[in-house]
Amino acid sequence: MNITMRISAVLVGVACSAMAGAATAQDNVEKLMNMSTTGASLDIESVPQTGPNADTIKRNLEKITLPPGFKISLYAIVPDARHMAVGPSTGVVFAGTRKTKIWSVTDRTKSRVADDVKLFAPSVTMKVPNGVCFSRDGMLYAVEHNRVLVYPAAEFFYEGPDVAAGIVVPQGELVPVEEESFNHGARACRVGPDNKLYITLGNPFNVPTPEKAELYSKNGMMGIIRMDQNGENREVYAHGVRNSVGLDFNPKDKTLWFTDNQVDGMGDDIPPGELNRATEMGQHFGFPYYGGGKVKTVEFKDAAVPADVVFPQVEMDAHAADLGMMFYNGKMFPEQYQGGIFSAQHGSWNRTTPIGARVMFTSLNEDGTAAKTEVFAEGWLTPDNEYLGRPVDVAMLPDGSLLVSDDYVGAIYRISYERK
Repeated sequence: MNITMRISAVLVGVACSAMAGAATAQDNVEKLMNMSTTGASLDIESVPQTGPNADTIKRNLEKITLPPGFKISLYAIVPDARHMAVGPSTGVVFAGTRKTKIWSVTDRTKSRVADDVKLFAPSVTMKVPNGVCFSRDGMLYAVEHNRVLVYPAAEFFYEGPDVAAGIVVPQGELVPVEEESFNHGARACRVGPDNKLYITLGNPFNVPTPEKAELYSKNGMMGIIRMDQNGENREVYAHGVRNSVGLDFNPKDKTLWFTDNQVDGMGDDIPPGELNRATEMGQHFGFPYYGGGKVKTVEFKDAAVPADVVFPQVEMDAHAADLGMMFYNGKMFPEQYQGGIFSAQHGSWNRTTPIGARVMFTSLNEDGTAAKTEVFAEGWLTPDNEYLGRPVDVAMLPDGSLLVSDDYVGAIYRISYERK
């Protein structure tokens, strides 16, 4: 199917659900679905890539430690940069935020430094478009606080204010409107090997009440959901997940891996953060009975635990805030990293002595389980416990180098390797 036919199919597929979304007329999505102009200004907001701010970030990157042969550099200044999606055809990077913007990041000369960062789809009103991900045929999905949009051929249509767009989940139907919360509302997404769209949904509370926990388990707000790419056939894929903000599929065995953030307020060193592996649909990963790992929560310590709870593959340091993750399938890095998992730790807030603000690497055993986890890149947290940056997500450029987003500084870094 050619790209024109594919775009038309997606837009037709979501048209019916779009009419149910009363808010769509307010943000021009219906016009974009009909390939109509919105009258948005052609003067699109862009971000300067040079100046004192860039110079300071570059100096701070000199403090980052990496394994021998690796180096880190500033790839782009991107305000509030969170999760990233790299275009499969052009390598254009789209960066979501926890605010109201998605940024497009372009390295036109392939010098491995972005020379153009500008607002993506400025004619669309967005709310917490944190989660962005591509399908293999170039559909960009953007998971907002309570809506999912699709931007067909975003890599090629992003230059102007109006873009091809469609509604996958209308406003107010990703989670019940009455359960919307400022807490744990940043979503992450991936298109799986089955071509379905997978979305993480965090629950609004540190630990919910039993009544809320039952509701959230049913609608996926305490788990990971999946659906067809047009929004149909929604189902809860994984249960017992407190607040995952990072997921990816192992290309070798197709299993789903995801990070999860543990319960706060239980102490500096418990419970552990999690890196999990889902081998089939319907598995339960312990929350709210367990606050992280095998540490029971106070609120559910006497409750009957579901049978066959799946405990994490890796127990990370408590409160390090494990967020974005990805399987490395590039060729630039040495063989020991190929097929392994890179993951970002945002850094703690609920801990006497801060920890995190680093990139981790987890190697795998032959059977697909986790082998060893170690620090790959660190130095954003100083010995004086000041944050020079807070990594959020990791992604790979076509050349095999690793991108790391940082919403604290507002930047994307590039980690490369030179063979000796």
